[in-house]
Amino acid sequence: MDAKKILPVFSYIFHPIFISFYGTVFFFSIAKNFYYPPQIYVTLLQVVIVTLLLPLSMYFLFRSLGMLQSFTEASLKERQMPIAIQAILLFLLVKYSISQEVCTELYYFFLGGLFSAVLVLAAVLFKFKASLHMMGISALTAFIFGLSNYYEGSLTYSIGLCILFMGCVASSRLYKKAHTPIELVAGILLGMLPQVALMAYWL
Repeated sequence: MDAKKILPVFSYIFHPIFISFYGTVFFFSIAKNFYYPPQIYVTLLQVVIVTLLLPLSMYFLFRSLGMLQSFTEASLKERQMPIAIQAILLFLLVKYSISQEVCTELYYFFLGGLFSAVLVLAAVLFKFKASLHMMGISALTAFIFGLSNYYEGSLTYSIGLCILFMGCVASSRLYKKAHTPIELVAGILLGMLPQVALMAYWL
């Protein structure tokens, strides 16, 4: 099996646009006994609409207008508007949809995502292209690690898989020459540090 043909797949599977959905599904798979099914379905629907369907719609709009050329690679100029929109949508999600009292862990997961989006947007304005893919997968890894500690459950395999996927995504980005190693490390830090910092409020 040719690894060079497999590696690019990870850039699509772990595209930043899917990370919020993955984190929400994983959270409810762990905490489902604490929520009524309607609560879970409504929250999942909100997350899908705000973090997946709306950004996808905006992507196709920008693509049709010639403002974006690729789903997995974007220049500094091309990524400014999508990141700004992502930050706005995450703000709306934590402000009006995800309750801090009802879904505390999930609330801080999205709040951390909002901080990461603002930080990476600032990096773009300073002409630095941190990896959004690494930001997303590292944020998810940190969140799952936090859930493992909070629920005192053994999520060793899940954490191990996330670390493995981080390596696969990093290799994919390097193979496609989308980022330098420094940009990958920056993405990891921008994704992980806000999650770790906010754990103090829910662990």
